[in-house]
Amino acid sequence: MEKEMTGADRRKLLISMMRETDQPVSGTALGKKTGVSRQVIVQDIALLRTEGYPIVSTARGYMIDKPREVYRVIKVCHTNEQVEDELTTIVDLGGSVANVMVNHRVYGMLDAPLEIKNRRDVAKFVNDLKTGKSTSLLNVTSGYHFHKISAESEEILDEIEEALRQKNYLAELLPYEMV
Repeated sequence: MEKEMTGADRRKLLISMMRETDQPVSGTALGKKTGVSRQVIVQDIALLRTEGYPIVSTARGYMIDKPREVYRVIKVCHTNEQVEDELTTIVDLGGSVANVMVNHRVYGMLDAPLEIKNRRDVAKFVNDLKTGKSTSLLNVTSGYHFHKISAESEEILDEIEEALRQKNYLAELLPYEMV
């Protein structure tokens, strides 16, 4: 005999199903997949919302409202000693550092993923550099390098750029460097 799914288990499954797609999922479809009526799904959605899940109702069904991130490529120049300050400035203002890129005159554009989202990530990265795992890519281009950074809004990216400019880290993108 098959054990019936509890309401809590069903709601976990609903969240999982909505997270797996960028498209709305109808209450009827959710009900069929979980073995309950559409009305039970409506009640489950209401409970999930009270728990803080950002569920949006559309004409075609339900979906999780995923935060939208905006991206920008910035050019910076600083020393090895300033790496931690640069990265901390970005994450403290709500940004993430997706990568580091250098424009090498022989090898061309070199790109390495970083995925630095918080101070813990900064500390790990800086520790890896300090313990000799490797050296910063900025060393091959006299301190100049690029980062693809992201945040929840253009305003946050503007704040990050201004803070980097105030610290004299921000460098001007030249027309041929548009990445």
